[in-house]
Amino acid sequence: MNENKNINLINEDTDNICEECKEFSKSVKSNLIMGGYKICDSCKISKTLFPL
Repeated sequence: MNENKNINLINEDTDNICEECKEFSKSVKSNLIMGGYKICDSCKISKTLFPL
């Protein structure tokens, strides 16, 4: 039972890690829900301004 608790904690931490900059941000989960991309707000702005 303790092992399942540890796995859930690991999954919660990785859900908020940006795929672009690999930093922890609370905005990652909301961007994943709204846009389908697992990126933070700063990377989202960068992609919007410089879409290369």
